[in-house]
Amino acid sequence: MSNSGLDTKTCEAIVKGEAKAQTAAQLMSARYFAYTIGDIDFIVDSTHPDHREDMDVNEIKAWSSQSEWKGLEIVDTAEGTERDDWGMVEFKATFGLGGQDHVHYERSEFVKVDGDWFFVDGEPIVAQVKRDGVKVGRNDPCTCGSGKKFKKCCGR
Repeated sequence: MSNSGLDTKTCEAIVKGEAKAQTAAQLMSARYFAYTIGDIDFIVDSTHPDHREDMDVNEIKAWSSQSEWKGLEIVDTAEGTERDDWGMVEFKATFGLGGQDHVHYERSEFVKVDGDWFFVDGEPIVAQVKRDGVKVGRNDPCTCGSGKKFKKCCGR
């Protein structure tokens, strides 16, 4: 895992139940690790009980097994420390699927119940596409070289 702030050994101990996640970010990292090894039971068990009925376990298994997991980056956190009962973790999980690389970018909510952290829900973040180069105005010459104004040519 890259930039997750948690090593594989710690993640494995959390997934196997030998250790508890102390923070929301630790649980996020352990959940990522569980996807990499196909431990879907941990994914289900570390989801808050009120949110498990919406899970499609077969779909999760398929995604986990068909993906080549390449890294996890914890982008930001809010609260989610050992002293908190709520936390947010923003992360990017990079994986290969179908011969293409993908980035799952999400902001996830976690809660601590009786000393155990649980995943509650996630909100995908859509990265804004930034255009390279200058924006062509409607009255600028068309980029195709026709000599016409953009609005009368390719900009219709």
